[in-house]
Amino acid sequence: MATLMRNIGEIWRCANLFRTEEYEGLGIGSYQDSYIADVCANPGATQEQLSRIMYVHKSNVARQMGSLEEKGFIERRADPADRRSLRVYPTKKAYAALEKVKKAHAEWLELLLSGLDEGERAEAAALLQRLAENAKSIVGRRGE
Repeated sequence: MATLMRNIGEIWRCANLFRTEEYEGLGIGSYQDSYIADVCANPGATQEQLSRIMYVHKSNVARQMGSLEEKGFIERRADPADRRSLRVYPTKKAYAALEKVKKAHAEWLELLLSGLDEGERAEAAALLQRLAENAKSIVGRRGE
């Protein structure tokens, strides 16, 4: 089983290298693309909500939001109902970047799956979905 985690890690690191090249000139790194995608999909979400959606520690969300705000990809505004919470909104720059992010993700996926027939692709997707559900369940139980 250690091989499974090593393989997942290698795929993740290779994907990061691929996306870093794809995002050259965009002003984001391979770790920031998921933040842009999730902010665009959830405009007005709080940083804490994004943390739960992304399964990322709150401090990482705050740090990345600060960087993305500096670069003009997002705006953070105080929540009128709770001044301690910040709501996050994508800018036009984020939506423009999202198109490039989606394209890079689709290209990576197609390259990664090359050589697999439709049945193998479906089987891989189903197995990885089950592993993701297990992982989320484990983390959810620990957070209770």
